[in-house]
Amino acid sequence: MLASVFGSVHSTIHSTAFSIAEDGVIVFLAVVWLGFAYRVHRDARRRIDDGRLVGFATLLGMVPLIGPSVYVLFRPPETLADVRAREIEMRALRTRLAQSEPRCPVCLSEVENDYLVCPVCTTRLREPCTNCDAPLEALWQTCPYCATPVGVTRSIDAADLDAALSAEAAIATGEIAQQPLQG
Repeated sequence: MLASVFGSVHSTIHSTAFSIAEDGVIVFLAVVWLGFAYRVHRDARRRIDDGRLVGFATLLGMVPLIGPSVYVLFRPPETLADVRAREIEMRALRTRLAQSEPRCPVCLSEVENDYLVCPVCTTRLREPCTNCDAPLEALWQTCPYCATPVGVTRSIDAADLDAALSAEAAIATGEIAQQPLQG
């Protein structure tokens, strides 16, 4: 009985189906192994500027399972594109901080701090205060000149409005010109 069990296991191991399955598993593992190495190579090219280090990382990626794991632990945290973008942004910030005179963000012409619009391209630079008409920066919450909160509209006195409208109507009809003669 024991011999028949071992005989059937032996015949299963040496069968054609088992050989094909074994070859399939070996091919699959080889493809996964080469895929890890290729992935490490591509990632290293994106993150490392030195060709020799990229080659070393690729060779490290060829070590099954351990190599890609070690590479992931010690790879640079940023890609080369991220590093270049950060350097460009830092250079732009330094340039902006180095400028002594304020400039229009559109045409780059020099403007004064109290300009509401650029005199060259008419880009709106600042909003006027609703109370004192002083130029306000975009981030200000209150006018530093009159302490009016930004966004609050100027209250118009009804009496002043009535007087102004009455005076305008009088000028339009010619009553103002006749009044000094009568008085």
